[in-house]
Amino acid sequence: MTKLIVATSNQGKLREMKTYLQGLNWELALKPPELEVEETGGTFMENAILKAVSVAKVMKEWAIADDSGLMVEALNGAPGIYSARYGNCHSDAERNLKLLAELGDNPNRQAQFVCAVAIARPDGTISLKAEGICQGEILTKVSGSGGFGYDPIFYVPEMEKTFAEMDSEMKNKISHRGQAFKALLPQLQKLSVSI
Repeated sequence: MTKLIVATSNQGKLREMKTYLQGLNWELALKPPELEVEETGGTFMENAILKAVSVAKVMKEWAIADDSGLMVEALNGAPGIYSARYGNCHSDAERNLKLLAELGDNPNRQAQFVCAVAIARPDGTISLKAEGICQGEILTKVSGSGGFGYDPIFYVPEMEKTFAEMDSEMKNKISHRGQAFKALLPQLQKLSVSI
């Protein structure tokens, strides 16, 4: 099995990635917490590449990174790449409340979750990358207790549920991360056979 370092300290992301990569010849491990990579990219993909490359070079192992976030149409795409650091809030609950306050009673609730994934070789060169998008809308109040981040306010009309109301199997299938991994998996399967 080839080791694949997940360039995050987020246990939720690690769990999701393990689900997506189940059955492939990769052994996933979290990056060391002291290895912090500053996200200076201007897009989700630039940040994913930055994290994968930095972790791969330091660890001298294959590395996978994703960068994802929520883009709200009425807020000109905010919080976007700053989703995890939105408004100097210290918790998911605070970020959700801030976003709801910013939107107020604006009738345009259109939003999308975007996920960019990049895999770097041990020398830091990028081997694979993919992007996934899930369209939805922002509710006027929190609904559901599952998931993390903006999941309780992100509603997917065709499922008639927020991410926080979905079981993990449903969320993994339709989410932005699910879409990115769906695009990545065929390439990843070929890659795991060749290394």
